[in-house]
Amino acid sequence: MSEHREFILTLSCRDTKGIVYAVSGLLYEAGCNILDSQQFGDVLSSDATGLFFMRVHFEAPPALATDPAALEALVAPLRERFAMDLKVHAQARRPRLLLMVSKHGHCLNDLLFRCQSGQLPAEIAAVVSNHPDFAELCASHGVPFRHLPLATGASAEAKRAQELQVEQLIAAEQIDLVVLARYMQILSPAFCEFLRGRAINIHHSFLPSFKGAKPYYQAHERGVKLIGATAHYVTAELDEGPIIEQDVERVDHSRGPEDFTAVGRDVESVVLARAVRWHVEHRVLINGRKTVVFT
Repeated sequence: MSEHREFILTLSCRDTKGIVYAVSGLLYEAGCNILDSQQFGDVLSSDATGLFFMRVHFEAPPALATDPAALEALVAPLRERFAMDLKVHAQARRPRLLLMVSKHGHCLNDLLFRCQSGQLPAEIAAVVSNHPDFAELCASHGVPFRHLPLATGASAEAKRAQELQVEQLIAAEQIDLVVLARYMQILSPAFCEFLRGRAINIHHSFLPSFKGAKPYYQAHERGVKLIGATAHYVTAELDEGPIIEQDVERVDHSRGPEDFTAVGRDVESVVLARAVRWHVEHRVLINGRKTVVFT
């Protein structure tokens, strides 16, 4: 079996009868072999969206696998019949990432290693930072580094001008996903709209929640017992985007604030890596303010 003949089909549409039959039948008639299939209908809960979601991993015959236009023609009637948001992704293609970071490099370092070692099926096209600190780290991995500075207390106009430079880089490098790997700047609504559905952020999630420069020190002062992190899609509502992944680690009174910080950074790195992996493997579908994650 060749990876170059494998594809991922993802879809969402209004839930109705016959969707699974139509998809599987279409692929069968085209000579495709379904390797894995998952589906979910959001119809049972009180806040259900009424949408149906599906992810199909399939192998296409050689003639179809080498002809993107033929693949698109194959699924077009299905998309029209059910008014689907339907996409077909080539398994062999590695999505291109742009990482954005400020002065905390644990998530950046983790993602650089995972991509270089082949653990994460993606290519880091560039790293952008408002500080110069990680230029050497990126160079050691052979990844281009762009320093786009922002002064403390920069105006909204200055921030937007910097964001436009990032947008130009995204277009030039054909970026599929932007990862805010502890990028400590609030994005403008215009930039959030530009990145809709293709930007992931990581932040600490505590109960209670602590904000500011040293959240782990605040957590230690309050005797927090669980340290957590949340990875979510970026929206204009700060830290309110659809959640992809969360995790926690237990701590106790014997640990100091530096220990809390170390544990928190580990959790953040793991949670962000999972979210990025699931996104680039086309396992995450947005369902209103939530996500469906086929793991």
